[in-house]
Amino acid sequence: MSGTYDGRASILIADDDSAVRDVLHELLSVGYKCVTVRSAEEALEALRTTPFHLVISDITMGGMTGLEMVPHVIDLAPDTVILMISGAQTIESAIDALRVGAFDYVMKPFDLRHVEAAVRRALDHHELLTAKRRHDTYLQELVEHRTAELNRTLSSLEDAYRATLKALVSSLEMRDAETHGHSERVVNFSLRLGRELDISDEQTRALELGSMLHDIGKIGVPDMILRKPGSLTEEEWVIMRKHPALGRQILHGIEFLEKAVLVVGQHHEKWDGTGYPLGLRGEAVDLNARIFAVADAFDAMTSDRVYRASRPYEEAAAELDEYAGKQFDAQVVEAFHRVPREEWDKLRSGSLHKQIDKMNVQNPSAPSIDPSFTSVGV
Repeated sequence: MSGTYDGRASILIADDDSAVRDVLHELLSVGYKCVTVRSAEEALEALRTTPFHLVISDITMGGMTGLEMVPHVIDLAPDTVILMISGAQTIESAIDALRVGAFDYVMKPFDLRHVEAAVRRALDHHELLTAKRRHDTYLQELVEHRTAELNRTLSSLEDAYRATLKALVSSLEMRDAETHGHSERVVNFSLRLGRELDISDEQTRALELGSMLHDIGKIGVPDMILRKPGSLTEEEWVIMRKHPALGRQILHGIEFLEKAVLVVGQHHEKWDGTGYPLGLRGEAVDLNARIFAVADAFDAMTSDRVYRASRPYEEAAAELDEYAGKQFDAQVVEAFHRVPREEWDKLRSGSLHKQIDKMNVQNPSAPSIDPSFTSVGV
């Protein structure tokens, strides 16, 4: 505490009896810096401008009593220790003062040796208080520093996880030319819908990773089915429809993907219960999976496929409306419509340009792809 004067502790003496003030000042000024005041009001005024280690105050003074002053001293200077002076007839008041925060009291008429001993105890207590505060401050700063370090480490680790997962998804997309760039677009679309629906930060992270990895189960689908140029047979569809369950199995047990797995395993479930693999209905389907379903359908409809051209925004939006409450959660479809079309176009365009840049970097000897080309296969 900065209440020392030339290395000495500072003491504020408050008493409306000048004789008492003079005796205490003469006794204590030999070893301490002493300031005297005549009332509780003057004591509080002094504390507002000057820090003191110790306040010595009479209990019975004109105006505000010493007893009433104690809580104000604690508010103004929490580390300042309070020593009360009490007449024999007011012992109950002295005890009350201890209850509201005074450290000790000395009875009148007092023995000067007892006063000196009480002052030493009070100042020792002040040293303990300030040492504890310094220690608490040090611990708080240490915790904040270590927490910041941990957050940086976790952030770096999460970035490494994301890079690994993106590389895995890119490898999967290379197996299936129709889905090239699809994962990046649906991640962007899903996150925009999630923001519109005001989902939590934890849900947002799960939505991002789940959207990125939604088709990871296709690793277990044979190339002859995954890359087949024509329509699949019913038997081939049975195998293809296993990919959500396969994805869930692949990611099972990875703690930081625990919530994302729900999107992977449920992204083909439908609001009316006619989806697969579990036939879940309504809110039994994870919210993130319901968000993803709308983003995925919108991307599929507005992207070129081998067997059909992309459909315009208006047709895709109308189809989302048609299947709201059937295939899709109607509230998610409403959220889709609250986002201006220009934002959807911007999100698609941004994903496309990044994908084109990546393709040009990966194969620099090939002719550059024109970024003005606006449709990419899913």
